[in-house]
Amino acid sequence: MEVVYRTAGELAHLVRSRALSAREVVAAHLDQVERANPPVNAIVTLTAERALAQARAADERLAGGAEVGPLHGIVVVHKDTHDTEGVRTTYGSPVFADHVPDRDELVVARLRAAGAISIGKSNVPEFGAGSHTFNPVFGATRNPYAPDRSAGGSSGGAAAALAAGMCALAEGSDMGGSLRNPASFCNVVGFRPSPGRVPSWPSRAPWSTMTVQGPLARTVADAALLLSVLAGPDPRSPIALEAPGAPFAEPLDPDLSGLRVAWTPDLGGMIPVDPEVAAVLAATPTVLTGLGCRVEPDSPDLSGADEVFRTLRAWQFELTHGELLDRHPHLLKPTLRDNIAAGRRLTGPEVGRAHVLHAALHERVCEFFTRYDVLVLPVSQVAPFPVELEYPTEIAGQPMSDYLEWMRSAYLISVTGCPALSVPAGFTPAGLPVGLQIVTAPRADRLALRVGHAVEVATGFGRRRPETSRSRS
Repeated sequence: MEVVYRTAGELAHLVRSRALSAREVVAAHLDQVERANPPVNAIVTLTAERALAQARAADERLAGGAEVGPLHGIVVVHKDTHDTEGVRTTYGSPVFADHVPDRDELVVARLRAAGAISIGKSNVPEFGAGSHTFNPVFGATRNPYAPDRSAGGSSGGAAAALAAGMCALAEGSDMGGSLRNPASFCNVVGFRPSPGRVPSWPSRAPWSTMTVQGPLARTVADAALLLSVLAGPDPRSPIALEAPGAPFAEPLDPDLSGLRVAWTPDLGGMIPVDPEVAAVLAATPTVLTGLGCRVEPDSPDLSGADEVFRTLRAWQFELTHGELLDRHPHLLKPTLRDNIAAGRRLTGPEVGRAHVLHAALHERVCEFFTRYDVLVLPVSQVAPFPVELEYPTEIAGQPMSDYLEWMRSAYLISVTGCPALSVPAGFTPAGLPVGLQIVTAPRADRLALRVGHAVEVATGFGRRRPETSRSRS
């Protein structure tokens, strides 16, 4: 098998056993970047020399008998909204086109400490706003399976790089679907963990549960391996969970016998779904029943979730980007300006009402998960759309009012606080990837990974590679 398409777990074993050197692993991935990146534009800042130097040092440490981390010699990319010491971090904005941070943020530091080797930064929408990856600094990221289509976002560059074999693992973040939508669009795995599972630092809103960081990988086992490194407490994050991350690296039990599963193709009629996506996912109940699950059609009551998401998102965008709007009003994209302006129009009672609705939603979701172990539904309501569009303006004949509405299948789940996993679920007749969203009760992260692993093994869709990414390795 090609080096660049081996799993991270396999590569870690091969490097530790010295069957492959870290230098060989990095060189193979850099060769793949040279060949596969131009048509997709996934990696926007390449740190080739730095990566090769780190690989040489990694091989020397191993040869000298030093203890090495669980990701020793594994190639990763970092999302360009996450600060990397000494490496340009633009946030997809012309305001920060030449910005070089002087420290790593926590998710980057944890990967470095685990022995991972970064080859650069992955493309993002401007300040991560929106689920389609384009910005005025680097342009658009294209889908490796269909370069005329979107790779999703906001972790679109990371998902496209994984799909095209340019890295073995990637990290990203998710407010309204930014780990799950690009995973669905690019036929990889994206996991939004429970808030606090992966602590974030630094943060201007450290008590918020809206945005989480998490893993992207080509297999669920690799996503779990990466989560084992990213998860675990940190005193600088007030919502960090105390449970250590290491147990996530243990093998995932594929036995789902007796698991109670609720299947909803449209969240009880709350969302329109493109007929081609619905057709691909129609096999879901049969797959899960074949794995021993008891599947019933049902959906949680997500009343108020839309208001909660839009209110708290607007509040957070104003908090985070309001000063930039004042200083550089003409350098922010219109949709971002609109979000910040919406945050400034909020009143105290409106924010308070969102928190009351959020509390009621949490109680209903917890009650739902006393009756079911798992909820499954579409990740994205559409297949990858033309890259020239900012967002789909219509789904199944229903107009979309703005650039958020088309991803309600993801963001309505975000506000539940539940872990949510995107796994490959098939392809449309045109060969466009479709993902299945697997949701479990708050903090039941490992169960979501177990179910995703079983589905992945049973269906095999994740093993299909894009034609445009065939390598010489």
